[in-house]
Amino acid sequence: MKRVGFIGLGTMGEPMAKNVVKKGFPLTVLDVVAAPVERLVALGAKAASTPREVASLSDVVITMLPNSADVEQVVLGKDGIRDGAHRGLIVIDMSTIDPVVTKKIAQELAASGVRMIDAPVGKPSQFAVDATLSIMAGGDRADVEECREILMSMGNTLFYCGPTGMGATMKVVNNLLSCTVVVATAEALVLGARSGLSAETMLEVLRQTGANNAHLHMTYPNKALKGDFRPNFMIDLAHKDLGLALAFAGQQGIPLAVGAAAREVMTAARGKGKGKLDWTAVMTVLEEIAKVEVRV
Repeated sequence: MKRVGFIGLGTMGEPMAKNVVKKGFPLTVLDVVAAPVERLVALGAKAASTPREVASLSDVVITMLPNSADVEQVVLGKDGIRDGAHRGLIVIDMSTIDPVVTKKIAQELAASGVRMIDAPVGKPSQFAVDATLSIMAGGDRADVEECREILMSMGNTLFYCGPTGMGATMKVVNNLLSCTVVVATAEALVLGARSGLSAETMLEVLRQTGANNAHLHMTYPNKALKGDFRPNFMIDLAHKDLGLALAFAGQQGIPLAVGAAAREVMTAARGKGKGKLDWTAVMTVLEEIAKVEVRV
């Protein structure tokens, strides 16, 4: 059984790492915050002090980090994964980052004889807890298959998206659409409520027409429509992901007018101090303007 390293034990990373160790993989973990490391050690994991040490003790190292700069630093920086690399090491980056950066890191690692898979995940934190994430993998198909058992300890669906960078690209495309639909759904619900429609009526009708989307079934009913804004997926992260999509599209000369508008709504929410709330809290910005609340 492969030895696994896991760097980044945040809202998503901690439950993912727990599922890896629960499946019996020898696990070494690292995070800048002590508490999640201690919780993983209590489950049988080992703690490391640097990415270099994690790499030296692992056959596969998983990174789940906030942004592109963090992944670059952890993989390629001083005492990084590359410094502890050995023959046969595979790095799996499961973060949501710029596909251009993914390809750059993969090229740098290849020069050191290290293989890389980009495998970001879909679905929010509860799915990480339940090990039912959707995983979008890019890289050599044989490498992905070699790591299938590890990946499937964290999710129940594995999509092979193509060569290096295609997993990251698929995640950017996915989150562009998902974040945009979150904002559009908020606008529709607030407009309807301001005009006298009940949330129950809107959900019943919208779910049966071309307006139907997963946010009407899960995201909003489970969070904002209950008045619960504890984060499953923070506005700050949605804003970051829309920025990734806009930058990536800009490199290719593709306009994202609707995505840009959605990010501006996220920007307004962050400006009101809502960045750490659930992404459905964008609705509260519109509710404040409309002087109405949409609740079931």
